[in-house]
Parts: sequence; C-alpha cells; structure tokens
Amino acid sequence: MAKRTLNVALIGYQFMGKAHSNAYRQVARFFPALECQPVLKVLCGRHEERVRAAAEKYGFEEYATDWQQVVARDDIDIVDVSTPGNLHAPISIEAAKHGKIVLCEKPLANNLLEAREMVQAVEQNGVKHGVFFNYRKAPAVSYAKQLIAEGVIGQIYHFRGTYLQDWIVDPNFPLVWRLRKEVSGSGVHGDLNAHIIDLARWLVGEISEVCGMMHTFIKQRPLLAESDDRLGGQASTQMGEVTVDDAAVFLARFENGAIGTFEATRFALGRKNYNRFEINGSKGSIVFNLERMNELELYLETDPEGTRGFRTIQVTEGVHPYVSAWWPPGHIIGYEHTFTHLVRDALEAISKDEQPSPNFHDGLKCQAVLEAVEVSANERRWVEVPKS
Repeated sequence: MAKRTLNVALIGYQFMGKAHSNAYRQVARFFPALECQPVLKVLCGRHEERVRAAAEKYGFEEYATDWQQVVARDDIDIVDVSTPGNLHAPISIEAAKHGKIVLCEKPLANNLLEAREMVQAVEQNGVKHGVFFNYRKAPAVSYAKQLIAEGVIGQIYHFRGTYLQDWIVDPNFPLVWRLRKEVSGSGVHGDLNAHIIDLARWLVGEISEVCGMMHTFIKQRPLLAESDDRLGGQASTQMGEVTVDDAAVFLARFENGAIGTFEATRFALGRKNYNRFEINGSKGSIVFNLERMNELELYLETDPEGTRGFRTIQVTEGVHPYVSAWWPPGHIIGYEHTFTHLVRDALEAISKDEQPSPNFHDGLKCQAVLEAVEVSANERRWVEVPKS
C-alpha cells in the first residue's frame, strides 16, 4: 500500500534549516515503518541566489523567496519555521490559517504574548503542531526519562542544568541577529536556557517560581558590513548596541517540591556546546552531557555498600530509545540524529491523528518560564511563572 506523502515547505536555510533538511531526508530511510513520508518540496529564504544554492544542496524540488505565497500553496502540507525568532509568530499563524501542519524552531516565540497567539492560531484552525526541542530525542535523555518514570532514582530533589558556549567572547565578533533583541527576542536566555527549561519540565515537572539574573558583558559590537545577518558575516568599523543578554542564571522551584538551578552563557571559554544536567533523587542520581551524548551516568543508592559510584552507561544498545534504527552497539550517533528522531515522532503522531510532542503547548510553557525569569532579573525579586 502506498504511503501518505507530506510536502514540506522549509522557511529558513541556514544552521537550523540544514539540520531540519537532513532530518526529513533521513527519517524514512532509517524508520521505514512510518506511514507518512516527507517530501522536500520547497525551500524559502530572502536571498534568491543563496536559497537556490541551498535548495540544490539539501535536495529540495523548488526554492522561493516569499514565505506568504509558500504557506498559501495548496500542495504544501507541512510548514517548518526555521527563521530568526521575530518571524516565528507571523509565519506560524499564517500557516495555521491555511490549514498547514506547523513545526517551529525553539524558542517558540520572542515573547509570551506571541506564544499565546501562536497556540490560539493552531487550536482555532485545528492543525497539528510541533516545536524543535530536539534534545529530548537524544537516546540517553529519553532513557533518563524512562528511568525517572520507572522510579529508579526515586523522588526528585534537585535539577541542576548548565548550557555553556564561548563563540562570542571576542569583542570584535560582529553584531549578528542573535545579539539584537528586536530579531531574537533575547540572547543566551532564549537560545540556550530554553533547551534546559524544556528538559527540566519534561524530566522533573512544571516550574512554579523563579529568581533570575541576566547580564551583558560586551555592550557594543561591530556592525555587519553585509546586508544580512549571517553568523559568519563580515564586520565593519561602525559599532552597534548589543540589546540582549550574554549570560543568564536563575533559581527555580518546581510544583512537585524539587528545586533547580539553571545557567546559560556564551562566555565560558573552552565550552563549545556544553549542555549538561544532573538530577538528584531519593534513590539515585542521573547525569547527562551533550558533548558526550551517547553516555548517561547513573548512581544508585541500592548498589551494595563498597561498590557504590557513578556508572557510565553507553546508550547505544538496541533496547535503548531510537537506537535500533541505527548502528550496532557501541557505534555512536550524533547531534543530527536528535532532529531525525523528533521528525520521526512527529510524523508518527500525525499518522495517528495525534499531536506531536513536544508541541506548541510545551513551547508556550517554556516561554512563560523565560519571561518570568526576565521579569525577575529586571525587578530583582522572585516571580511566579504565569499559568499559560
């Protein structure tokens, strides 16, 4: 029996567009049981020459430069929003009005109001929706979720998350779009803390109250000489204001009584993509580090006295989440596979007429935490997370 095909329009073709394109290309090859198969129909971007080259490179049938025309097309089933944050809301809302399945990069929006409008749009138009919190889909993280759900580490007391990078330490690094609030919504807070918040919500539970601090170390940077904001753009001699945070830290209380600490920065020299969390419970502890993403550290208090200590589990066995689709035990997978797993789960949900997970509701709840932290940092006080 022929499989259902879903034509994909991908809006945005740089870093995330590249990762998403690869996921759509690989998913049906490695998960052949899927009832839905994506077709790379059209890639959309602002600059015709660049988007044409990217479409050819990534394997799209067509390219376009007007996203409004693309989302209105009758032959498009999925609209994937991989643009800077200021376009997430308008594209997603318009796509929902045209009845499209909408998959959007994180954070869902640039502020809580936009996120609420996006949720309202997908609900009013009855469309399926998902958000690319891809780190849930690392096999080791999904295995941690399984162990926690089974009660292996008992009642959770602590969540301790850090996401550290160092790519803007140089003061001569240019003022790219990620450093401009009107485009990105926030700096490291929305870019990196959003990932940690989602992992904490998924693994531990909902966050009820926060107390945060945000800081910008370098206030001005060289403007880009080119007309676009590519991360590798050429800097000019003119300077512009950095309007986002370089670092953001906060304390959190969870609804279930656990407490948490969160830290994100782009000023941690030597840390390239250090997304690490530790969860401490009444029976044991779990540690994950994205830079060693095929490993999960586990401590169990029930181990015999004298032998207790953290064990390192190689999460590469066929019994572990997603791994049976890939290589023999010990043959590691990489960053790109997290996107493939997310697309796989989204397509499976769609084929069953279910909502993908994570979805816009998860994005909205994450946005509520992000915004509460920002209010807390500005007002220097504890802030309750609004019920989304």
